[in-house]
Amino acid sequence: MTTEPLTKKRGLFVGVTTLDCIYQAAHPPATNEKVTATKSLMVAGGPATNAAVAFAQLGRANQAMLLSVIGSHALASLIREDLQGQGVTLADLDADRLSPPPVSSIVISAESGDRAVVSRSAEDLQVGPSQLADSQLSKEILLGVDVVLVDGHQMAVSAQIAQWANAQNIPVVVDAGSWKPQFETVLPLATAVIASDNFHPPGCQRAEDVLAYLAELGVGRRAITRGAAPIIFQEGDAQGKIEVPKVRAVDTLGAGDIFHGAFCHFSLTHTFEEALLKASRTASFACQHWGTRDWTKIYRMTGDDADACSENEETTN
Repeated sequence: MTTEPLTKKRGLFVGVTTLDCIYQAAHPPATNEKVTATKSLMVAGGPATNAAVAFAQLGRANQAMLLSVIGSHALASLIREDLQGQGVTLADLDADRLSPPPVSSIVISAESGDRAVVSRSAEDLQVGPSQLADSQLSKEILLGVDVVLVDGHQMAVSAQIAQWANAQNIPVVVDAGSWKPQFETVLPLATAVIASDNFHPPGCQRAEDVLAYLAELGVGRRAITRGAAPIIFQEGDAQGKIEVPKVRAVDTLGAGDIFHGAFCHFSLTHTFEEALLKASRTASFACQHWGTRDWTKIYRMTGDDADACSENEETTN
């Protein structure tokens, strides 16, 4: 077992934060049906938020800062309390906001680990770059930061942060879950783009089209995750595939977000391919545990080892 060097890593995660109400049940309810949950959980969620938690938990010296809109509604206190317990520092883009944060209701099928999600759009949470530039955050936000991740839910702010990061040679990772308006302002600033199978820029239908589109924008490191199918990746002119570990999934919620947070952690000390592989192992490990937090408790018990997740996988035949 190879021990990960204990080095201080600081990540900035820019995007959306939701309050996730998670239930485990035999199946999601059908029309006019009530189902009884066997487990329930209320935690902070959202792509950048879950990635920040993963980054914070994957190293004893890691520091994760989340740049998001939280606000001052009573529900926001639940988000703040949860993230504080996960070692994530909050930088609120609109601390005086009175409206409630977006709330998601998620039902996890007990047998398969598949999820059904109902959530509200976060379009009304967008903050302009001038609001960021006029705040104290603009002077301190990248201080000591080693890597930036953006999830596309704060596009204008993300573009500004990415420009500042480029000027300071700080790598920028883009979580491209699905195509969103103005994504073209952020993607050319990325060091690495990790897209999902649902990411379809204009005129792109196949994975090959997406990779070619990103290459034309000048993105040097490009990858597409495809659930249980192999990850496709390109670095410059080189390309390859990475097999995803086969596991007995208990809960697939947040697996992609955890993947991105783990990638940010490992990318600072490993090659692109190695970081993708280790991130895949971490996400697969998380899928074997309930909710988006239990995996971190088990991981902590294994010690701070780079391959701890892979060595605790329960592979299927």
